[in-house]
Amino acid sequence: MKITIVCVGKLKEKFYRDAVDEYAKRLGKYCKLEILEVLDERTPDGAGPAQEMRILEKEAGRILEKLREDAFVCTLEIAGKKMSSMALAEWLQQTTVQGTSHIIFVIGGSLGLHSSVRERSDLALSFSDMTFPHQLMRVILCEQIYRAFRIVNGEPYHK
Repeated sequence: MKITIVCVGKLKEKFYRDAVDEYAKRLGKYCKLEILEVLDERTPDGAGPAQEMRILEKEAGRILEKLREDAFVCTLEIAGKKMSSMALAEWLQQTTVQGTSHIIFVIGGSLGLHSSVRERSDLALSFSDMTFPHQLMRVILCEQIYRAFRIVNGEPYHK
C-alpha cells in the first residue's frame, strides 16, 4: 500500500516536522508513505474574493499535477464525511481489499481547496467542524493513518 499526502505549503515549525517525521517512521512498517509539498500562495491581508479565487486556482494547479489517475484521492474538507478512528480503519482496510494500492490525501492551504480539486476527489473527509491550521492537520492526518493501521492489524493503540 502506498499513501501519499499532497499538502500546500511547507512545515515551518520544527515541532510539526518532528511529529510528522516520527509518524512517517512508524508508518514505514505498514505502507510506503510519501509527502509532497506544493508551493503556497501568499494571501495578503484584506484580499478580496477575486484575489482569493486566483490564489486557490494557482494552488489547485499545483495539487492536480501531483494526483495520479490510478490513485484513490481523499480530500480533507470541513464539509466532508466524518468518521471515527475505527471507521477510518475499516475504510482503509475495505479500500485495500477492493484493490486500491495507492491512496492520496490532499490538504489544502489556508483558504482551503479550489472546486477543481474537490471535483477530482473520490472521498471528502472531515476531521471536525473546527478549522485547523493546515500544518497541524498534516500531523493529525499522519497520526490517524498510523492509528488506522494499528487497528487494522489488531495491535494495541491508546484510545
